[in-house]
Amino acid sequence: MEEYIGAKRWKWMQLTKSGAENVQVPIKVYNWQEQVRKNKTNLLQVKSLDKVVKGSLIYKQNWKKERDYKIFHFYLTKDMLVTVDLDWAELTQTNPDELQRQLERTETAAEGFLLLLGELVNDLLAKIDQFEEELRTLIWCVKKRNETGILELVYQRRHELLVRKSLLIPIKEINMGIEEIDLHASGEVFVNTSRRIERACTLLIEYENQLDSMINLEEVISSHRGNEIMKTLTVITTIFTPIMAFGALWGMNFKNMPELEWHFGYVFSIFLIIISTLLLYGYLKIKGWTGDLLKGKKKGAFFE
Repeated sequence: MEEYIGAKRWKWMQLTKSGAENVQVPIKVYNWQEQVRKNKTNLLQVKSLDKVVKGSLIYKQNWKKERDYKIFHFYLTKDMLVTVDLDWAELTQTNPDELQRQLERTETAAEGFLLLLGELVNDLLAKIDQFEEELRTLIWCVKKRNETGILELVYQRRHELLVRKSLLIPIKEINMGIEEIDLHASGEVFVNTSRRIERACTLLIEYENQLDSMINLEEVISSHRGNEIMKTLTVITTIFTPIMAFGALWGMNFKNMPELEWHFGYVFSIFLIIISTLLLYGYLKIKGWTGDLLKGKKKGAFFE
């Protein structure tokens, strides 16, 4: 599809995979689009002398599936924009009629392209809002139901955040590339798109800090509990040492064991085991080696 947009009638050519648009494109653009269709990753080339910005952009990515993504290719000059394989139906936050009205107010192809980039960022911001809700729930789950499954969810959200950032960084780079060669995009559209990109970047950075804090908290809690478990096992083993020792002693089958003839031998052995166990526990308690090991964990507490 080919159309002229804006007060100065800049040209926008939208090409698809089928190549059935029957659009007359310049020879440079034709050669470029034949080559660029093979590209499957983000790419940006800025030509200062020719005042051209071209490349490829992954604008949608399923954070759970590596190969489930959408990519389009672009060729931008002062008065012409060519997009290849761009499907606006994928962007749920974009109103086609409103977008068309805004495009009609642009003066250059660069402004029009920046407006489109702003729509891509707007769709990403909607995903970030959903991410924020999930993150808030996760923050409270760390306190209420701290376990290995929660740590798994934290790392899943961390991975999702990395995927969102991988979508935003190339858009920011394109915005900087357009500014770098001063491609007639210094007006309101450029400012608004730049601010929207910065807002998305700021949100992602802050959420990244929150997730890192939760990961650090989980690591501290896990380390503390692991140490507490080892200390608990050590203390319990120590406390029950008299029982095991006397049990092993009187479990022997030697003939000359005077205790076997004692009338109160059974009562004496029980008394001796209890007294020695209590004395050992008292010694550990006085030394402060038991700490909070024998206390119950409070509901909702991190350590106690």
